[in-house]
Amino acid sequence: MNLFRFCGDLMHLASICILMLKMMSSNSVSGISFKSQLLYAIVFITRYLDLFVHFISLYNTLMKLFFIGSALYVLYLMRVKLQATYDSSQDTFRIEILLVTAGVLALIFHEEFTVLEVLWTFSIYLEAVAILPQLYQLSKTGEAETITTHYLFALGGYRGLYLLNWIYRYHYEGYVSPIAWIAGTVQTLLYLDFFYVYFTKVLQGKKFQVEV
Repeated sequence: MNLFRFCGDLMHLASICILMLKMMSSNSVSGISFKSQLLYAIVFITRYLDLFVHFISLYNTLMKLFFIGSALYVLYLMRVKLQATYDSSQDTFRIEILLVTAGVLALIFHEEFTVLEVLWTFSIYLEAVAILPQLYQLSKTGEAETITTHYLFALGGYRGLYLLNWIYRYHYEGYVSPIAWIAGTVQTLLYLDFFYVYFTKVLQGKKFQVEV
């Protein structure tokens, strides 16, 4: 495992820890999109079904179990324990469009037509756009708590590091994965406006605000 992938994994891990810290320290899920979290749970479950058929390493297995378990725990917090603090009126993005589009693309564009491969491809396409409900909610409210912006930055940073990982692997290993590369690039591009506001406001000690 190269440094870019390891740092990407750590950034991804940090994003989830920041999210759960925000929820548990404030006893609130205010500002968090349940729909985005649901999409991420679907991403992890469909991507990591190979846990039942392949063993790569203990690190790999533990990370996959953590991502699935933490995603389900976040859904539990949002729908059960802290449901009273969730504002569904702000979380209105039509995720059916994303699910259907990712499903159709996975059936058409995949590397191998097997159940696990198609589900893995579906998860790649879906992850690329899973943040859209959260960004849409952010655009509607026009502001966010600082800790929420740190969560989003870590989540976007993880994907950016994975792009560097793919460049590294292509250069040194000849690794080629057009599906992952294209989806990862799209996912990173979706964060550009957020990154701009984050660097120009949040890191300058100002409140995160966007024009609505």
